[in-house]
Amino acid sequence: MSRQLYGLLYFYLTDLKRGFIIFWSILLITMCLTLIVGYLLVNVEDGAMYFSPSSALYVYCAILGFVIVKEGIPFSIKMGATRKNLYMAMGIFFLGLGIAESVLISIVHMVIERITSVFSIESYVLVHPSMLLSDTFMNRVIIDTAIMFFLLSVMFVIGLLFYKYGLLGGGSVVGILVIILLACIAKGWAADFFIDIYHSLDMTLFYQLLLIGIVLYGISWFLLRRITIVSTK
Repeated sequence: MSRQLYGLLYFYLTDLKRGFIIFWSILLITMCLTLIVGYLLVNVEDGAMYFSPSSALYVYCAILGFVIVKEGIPFSIKMGATRKNLYMAMGIFFLGLGIAESVLISIVHMVIERITSVFSIESYVLVHPSMLLSDTFMNRVIIDTAIMFFLLSVMFVIGLLFYKYGLLGGGSVVGILVIILLACIAKGWAADFFIDIYHSLDMTLFYQLLLIGIVLYGISWFLLRRITIVSTK
């Protein structure tokens, strides 16, 4: 790995640090507050507090994948980074971030479950997609990594479209995708699609999702290879 690649990864990690700390502080505080609420509901009939910490990470990664285009790419190019190293560094960063966040949230998940078990707080339930399969530490890590890398890749490509082609170009693509989605919902295809996924759900789906994310990230090269520091307004 070249020094430039190391430098880019260091820059992305350093730039991420402040937002990472703020996000995790808010997430942990929120989990503590919801845990207290869950404890207060112990003696309430049918009372329960459901919380999905991984969902917050999904939103965080989707936002990060979009904003990192405007914040990270111009600075990297100004510092002399080649498009190839920029592409490789961003991909490694996305995958590493997905794995790290997945492991961290799974550890927190495990700790909270231990606390609720020790203090018999059955009214507090942590929700995760793995509950539809086998709710193990490794499955949670794999599922979260796949979903987060997919979201990072999707929003990164969308961010590049807006960066290179402006509001008109990026908005047109997003608009077409929304129209297609609405048409699928209206025709009932979307409902049938998710029902089929639910009935045939297994870990293979998340491996496929990760593969789709890799393919989408691969497509980003065609937008990155001639990108400049001047974004289209």
